[in-house]
This record gives sequence, C-alpha cells and structure tokens, in this order.
Amino acid sequence: MKKIVNTKNAPAAIGPYSQATVHNEVIYVSGQLPLDPTTGELSDGDIAAQTRLVMSNLKAILEAGGSGMDKILKCTILLVDMAHFAQMNEAYGSFFPSEPPARICYQVTALPKGASIEIDCIAAV
Repeated sequence: MKKIVNTKNAPAAIGPYSQATVHNEVIYVSGQLPLDPTTGELSDGDIAAQTRLVMSNLKAILEAGGSGMDKILKCTILLVDMAHFAQMNEAYGSFFPSEPPARICYQVTALPKGASIEIDCIAAV
C-alpha cells in the first residue's frame, strides 16, 4: 500500500504531487528546490547555501517518512549551470561523510520558480 508523506518541516508541494511516497519499504522523495520551509521563498544564497537548504529539506521529508540520510540509495541532481558543480558537490558531500549514495547530475535549461538546483532521492525505510 502507498503512503503519502507530508511534513511542515519542508516546503509544501508547489503542484499536484506529494513531498514523498512510501511503498514496500522504499521512500521516493520529490525534487526539492532551495525553498525556505517556513516562507516558501526561494533562497538567494550561493549554490553551496542553496544545496545545503535542499539537502536539509530532503532530510526533513525522509525523517517524516521513517527514513534518514544514511538510507538514501540514489539522488538525482539538476543544475541550471554546470559551472556550479564543484561548489554544489562540496556542500552535497558534507551530508555523506561515508558511504555516499549512487547519484546522477544533469544540467538543465530551467527549473521551477527560477531555481538554480533541484534534488530528489530514493531511500530505504
């Protein structure tokens, strides 16, 4: 059975989707933008600060769904500018001191709300 995950500790969905769904002990977290969970406003920090905010939002959703950062199996990262890769990578890596998950990173033309980064993940519960 599918379970919908929703927490006020992460930004509300900005469209017809859930923050995450859980099925068969796996949580699928929707792409997160660098949005402040309290205001819903886009971060104006550099890409490292934006990455940390996105990862914190993912963490809040994972925890609400009974999982955690150490249980992430795979992340997908979307960047508007691949010139931000090194800064993003350093900030992202700080969330995985050991045994990081599988990952893919794409450059895209644009993201919702004019964001520079979006990350989703799949994790065990």
